[in-house]
Amino acid sequence: MPRLLTLLFAVFALALGTTPLAAQNAPKWGYINSQRILAEAPGTREAQQSLERDMQRYRSELERLEAEIEKMIGEYEQQQSMLAADARRQREEAIRQKQRDYQQRAAELEQEAIRRQQELVEPVMQRIQAVIEEIRSSGNYAFIFDAASGAIITADPSLDLTDEVLTRLRATARQP
Repeated sequence: MPRLLTLLFAVFALALGTTPLAAQNAPKWGYINSQRILAEAPGTREAQQSLERDMQRYRSELERLEAEIEKMIGEYEQQQSMLAADARRQREEAIRQKQRDYQQRAAELEQEAIRRQQELVEPVMQRIQAVIEEIRSSGNYAFIFDAASGAIITADPSLDLTDEVLTRLRATARQP
């Protein structure tokens, strides 16, 4: 029995003796909330406002085209009974062509909106990524996860680096 106690004591002492060393060498982890960072990052609001102005112009153009189509349809419906068969077919084809033009323009504007959004958001995202990488490197973090992606079920709030990212972003935004 005393041998067993000695063995257990030795194992316990060994475990205690290596725990601080193991903890020092354990990878350091942290997490961020990318949705909050993106919402609060300097430059985000301006980019969103600029994109919204562009989107309003796109919507206005599409609304104008829709109104033209509705007008063509309304006039056609009013005059249809008085039109010859050939004239009806021509007007119907003109309406279909206008609808195709509308769909094509809507697709073009959608692509333009995507391009514009990338153009406006890219600089903000690059600054955010640079700050996160700087924090990872200077803090010796092995991993920084994104809580907004849903990959983290629970985490120690002291590991949340979101405020540090925002603080550094705001500091860099004030610099010339």
